[in-house]
Amino acid sequence: MMLRRLSRRTVLGAMSALTLLPGLAMATPATDFVGTFGAELTKILSSPEPLQKKQQEILPLLKKNVDIEAIGRYCLGRYWRVATPSQRERYLKLFDQVLLYAITMQVGNYQNVSLKITGNVPSPAGEKVDILISRPKQPDVTMTVVVEGPPSRVIDLYGEGASMRLTQRSDYTAYLSRHGDDVEALIKALEQQVAQNSARLAKGQP
Repeated sequence: MMLRRLSRRTVLGAMSALTLLPGLAMATPATDFVGTFGAELTKILSSPEPLQKKQQEILPLLKKNVDIEAIGRYCLGRYWRVATPSQRERYLKLFDQVLLYAITMQVGNYQNVSLKITGNVPSPAGEKVDILISRPKQPDVTMTVVVEGPPSRVIDLYGEGASMRLTQRSDYTAYLSRHGDDVEALIKALEQQVAQNSARLAKGQP
């Protein structure tokens, strides 16, 4: 049984949250970071360039501003401690590919969204920056970006009260529980997922 893919709703939410414009909120390094990062993403997504070009330009921006390694370690949870150094390295490489594929494949679906920062509060996990997402002919959505640093980087996203990385960790934990707590089994499943993603790209499919 394959791992559940990152849902389209979750990924679109992540794209929306990351492409916000600064609004009315108490300025902090975290809110400044989110505003700057969002403006850079918005510039790419709003450009007239072909979709494939936009996807290529967004990748280095995501790698710079999203702490993918920290998110990946969190998602593996307690299994990180029992994984071998080789397994950790392979897992993180695969997690990076799965997450970036999931985000970049939604670039074409992101259009005409207006956003603003509505608040921010410190937390043990990092500073939580609240945003309001307005979408054409759809209800407004409130989401929260969690930023940690310095340097400031995105480490989580909350939508409808649910943590993206906690949801993913629950999926991985459930998968590992069904497969004898074997980290290698998870790695094999991620390898298969990456292979399927590559095949879709080769065929021009999302």
